[in-house]
Order: sequence, then C-alpha cells, then structure tokens
Amino acid sequence: MMQAIKNIYQLGKKEILSLCRDWLLMALILYSFTAAVIVAYNASSDFADGAIAIVDEDQSQLTQAVIDAFLPPLFLPPAIIQRADIDRTMDEGRYTFVVVLPVNFEKDVMANNTPLVQVNVDATRMSQAFTGAGYIQQILSDAVSDFVRNSSGEDSSSAANLVVRKRYNANLNSSWFNALMQLANNVAMLAIILTGSALITERESGTLEHLLVMPVTPFQIMLSKIWSMMAVVMAAALAGLFLIVRFYLQVPLAGSYFLYAFGLALYLFALTSLGIFLACMSSNMPQLGMLIILVLMPLEMLSGSSTPQESMPVWVQRVMQFAPTTHFVSITQGILFRGAGLRAMWPPFLKLFLIGAVLFVISMRRFRKSVA
Repeated sequence: MMQAIKNIYQLGKKEILSLCRDWLLMALILYSFTAAVIVAYNASSDFADGAIAIVDEDQSQLTQAVIDAFLPPLFLPPAIIQRADIDRTMDEGRYTFVVVLPVNFEKDVMANNTPLVQVNVDATRMSQAFTGAGYIQQILSDAVSDFVRNSSGEDSSSAANLVVRKRYNANLNSSWFNALMQLANNVAMLAIILTGSALITERESGTLEHLLVMPVTPFQIMLSKIWSMMAVVMAAALAGLFLIVRFYLQVPLAGSYFLYAFGLALYLFALTSLGIFLACMSSNMPQLGMLIILVLMPLEMLSGSSTPQESMPVWVQRVMQFAPTTHFVSITQGILFRGAGLRAMWPPFLKLFLIGAVLFVISMRRFRKSVA
C-alpha cells in the first residue's frame, strides 16, 4: 500500500516537472488566470455611454426638459442636429440613437393628443440597440410625466413609494459576473487540456510503454496524472481568484474560500477524469484538440455561466444536469456571490462528486483497455 502511494506521488511529481519545462503550456496557464480574466472583466455588457442625438423641432420647455433628462453614465451629452442630418450621421456611425421631437410637441402633450416621437436606432450595434431603446422610452415617459405634473400643479407625492433594492450586486455590475465565470471556464479548459495532453505526449514519445514494464499499475499511472494536474490548476485558479479577481479587480467575494476550494477540487477531479477519457479516445494531439473543442464548447455555453439555464429548453436543462460545469457554476455563484454555506450548497456538491466518480470509473476502464 505504501509503495503504491509512493509510486503515485513520484509519477505525479514527474508530471509537474515535465509541465514546468513546457514554457508554452506554462504561458497558457499564466494567461488564463491573469490577462484572460482581466479582459473578461473589462468586456462589460452593461449599457453605458450611448451616443445620442436629438432633433428638436418644437424648441419648447418640454423638449428642453427631455434633452436635459439624458444624463451620463447611460448616455453621452445629447447632440442637437437637424432632420436632414439624420441619415448621414447615422451612416457615419456617429450616433446610435437619434430622437426626433416633433413640432407642437408640448402643445399636443398638454392637450392629451399623444404626439408621436420618432426614435432612430442603429441596430448594427447590437450590444446597445435593444437596451438603449428601452432606456430612451423610459426617460421620455418620465420626463413628460414630470413636466405635465409640475405644469398642472398636481401633488407629486404618491400614496406608496416603491424602493427596489437588488441583493448581492446592487448596481447590476456584469463585470463581477464576467470575471468569475471566465475563471471557471478557464479551469475547465486547462484541466482537460493538461491531463489529456500529458497522456498523449507520453504515448507519442513512447514513455508510456516504459512505465507499463515497471512495477506500476494503470491505476497508479492514471491517478498520478489526475492529482498532479489537479494540483497545478487548483493552485493557479486560487492564485487568480485572490490576486486578480479579489485584489486587482476589486470584485467582492462573499462566501467561504475553503468551501469554494473544496468545490473546485471536486470539479477538477471530474474534469481531469474526463481529460483522461478524451485522451484514450484520441490517437494523437490534433484529434484530442478536436474532441476538446466539441466537448468543451457546449459544457461552457450551456452550464449557466453565460446564459441562465432557466431560459433554455427543458430538455437541455435536464441533459446539463449530468455535466460537471453546471454544478460548479451553481457552487461559484452561490458561495462567492451570495455567501451560501454547505447547508444550502450540498446538492451541487453531491452531484459533482457523483459525476466525478462515474467519469473516473469510465476513464479507468477505458485507460486499462487502451494500454492492454
């Protein structure tokens, strides 16, 4: 028993030393948990600094109130242009939105004639077009309502004052979410790539055959690759979480770091087992790369890291319950965002452990068959 543990330790140590000598993979690890996370943080999907122009054909107090209502950070200061300049300026890409306030706008509003306001939207800017149009509609409605109420001398107080407070992310800052989900996606990518490439490299170089004639078993060889790659990716992921996400990007983390590390270990156990399985299904590195792309893309896109699973078809939600990424995303959001404890998060922990155990058994059987 002690000799088996020693063999697993020495073989895993060999894998870590071999990885340290591969400068390209080391550069990939460094980039994945530093620059890639920073880029994802800065690639915010929040609506801000919308370029807007206004055609004021009424020149009234109401239209001036509407113009003054478009404020940063949602919109840049509105530019005043003429109707004849709308097509040219939008074709040049200078403005995403052009609002046309018609003649007699204030007069029609005060007479309850419901005048029409034209809003031109450059829909080629998809990240801003839909959301910005909604903000414009809300701002126009609020500005007109306030003007009519103040002009008629009505009491602006209401019977009930509704105050909406958002938990966990009061300002709806998507950058916090992007950084942590990019970290989780990079963990999946590296765990599969490093484990699979370690096995493929030994097979192509012939060292796998050398190991098989030594007093070591396929189980010891496989387990050594799993624990060594788990240790490397876990150390890099936790370093990226603390140094980049927490301290450099100043993303607030609410929950227990130890509980998150435990979930990360279970996640890596499942993914490294999957990496061994994919390597056993491949005869060379290009085939492994194609398999990783085919497996990793749906795992990341359908896990809930980019789109909530509730918005997906029911059958997709059920299928993704068998994917480890789904439960790790749930663990990450529950612990680091909401500060949830083990009492609330034990179901995804249990599911992650069961998925990892099944993947390990399947990979072990496939590995033994491939080296037989």
